[in-house]
Amino acid sequence: MNQLEQLKSLTTVVADTGDIDAIRRYRPQDATTNPTLLLKAAGLPVYEEHVKTSLAFGKQLGRGQTDILHHATDKLSVLIGKEILSLIPGRISTEVDARLSFNTRATVDKAHRLIELYENEGIGKDRVLIKIASTWEGIRAAQKLEKEGIQTNLTLLFGFTQASACADAGVYLISPFVGRILDWYKKSTGRDSFPAAEDPGVMSVSRIYNYYKANGYDTVVMGASFRNTGEILELAGCDRLTIGPNFLEELENSTGTVERKLDASNPFSDDKQSSLAENTFRWAMNEDAMATEKLAEGIRNFAADQVKLEQTLAAIANS
Repeated sequence: MNQLEQLKSLTTVVADTGDIDAIRRYRPQDATTNPTLLLKAAGLPVYEEHVKTSLAFGKQLGRGQTDILHHATDKLSVLIGKEILSLIPGRISTEVDARLSFNTRATVDKAHRLIELYENEGIGKDRVLIKIASTWEGIRAAQKLEKEGIQTNLTLLFGFTQASACADAGVYLISPFVGRILDWYKKSTGRDSFPAAEDPGVMSVSRIYNYYKANGYDTVVMGASFRNTGEILELAGCDRLTIGPNFLEELENSTGTVERKLDASNPFSDDKQSSLAENTFRWAMNEDAMATEKLAEGIRNFAADQVKLEQTLAAIANS
């Protein structure tokens, strides 16, 4: 077996792309999108009709340009999600607008809207995960949605504090960003690289995974945002890994042995189980410069791509 096949025997592989051809080729269990991926997808010929349909939908419901584009981008994310779901057996993660990351009520409302749009397309909530940034407000929104039976994927997760709060809130799944953690440490230390086993992103996910398993949390750990296949292979055995097409191809073309690195049946954790109050959470995040800086940067970047997506749709509408 090639490395991708071996990895799939140890870990659920998720496609980190909105590219239909890539999903069709690699046949992942699940798939995930974000504003950056949707922006790329909007420019692909295969989605041209979805863009037209979404704009027509926005014009039908919206009052003013801004409202039209909000409705249109919601519809587009759902139509692309539906297209992806036709090719995979599992679930699609669809992201809430990053500009709502510090507004619990608005995040819940947007999640309800996305689920409603999926249901209008004949897709039940059991096939959708709502992606929310791992802010304090986002985690509280996720807690409320989980109690309503709407499962969530907490994204832009960089630190143990965020992971602990997510588990305590009962969220379904977290997406710790391995590669972006590595980026921060390379910049802060001046190092060009780290051995895979010493990669700060890998070590962070391993710590979270073992903490969850040692304390009986059901929250799924899905490593994300990789910079090389060494990081991926060092997390073999993690509940899930969401991987971009370039690394899926690299793994498919490699035949080296893939060994289990994480084992739910034999976890080891020195971290004590705790429940974080808001002030404790915020202080712990304040003390974690990497997590604080990368969370803020990630929200800004996703928000910027959301704006670019809206501008792209506006340009198409006016052409």
